[in-house]
Amino acid sequence: MRGIKPAAVPSGPGCVECERAGTWWFHLRRCAECGHIGCCDNSPGQHATKHFEHTGHPVIRSFEPGENWFWNFETQAQFDGPALAPPQSHPRSQPTPGPRGRVPRNWQDLLNP
Repeated sequence: MRGIKPAAVPSGPGCVECERAGTWWFHLRRCAECGHIGCCDNSPGQHATKHFEHTGHPVIRSFEPGENWFWNFETQAQFDGPALAPPQSHPRSQPTPGPRGRVPRNWQDLLNP
């Protein structure tokens, strides 16, 4: 399927842009084409969607423990996809939201609807 390269490894355990900026995320998403890890649309940065808008890579997969769903930005549809290169999620020791030490006390008030 276009937009999925199963051998692409995740870029790291957290959102690339949030890590650079020293900010936090709610949930993480993995680009199924290049492995870029970005934060979800409820996160303040919405970096997974921005990655799609910048690169045109249309498919993401959840990068949360226990979740394996895919989303296609072009069709606006969730679907089941192939196995991707490990790891399948951020470390279970990493809190959600994360990362530890950067999540504000009022994080729920800061989420995007």
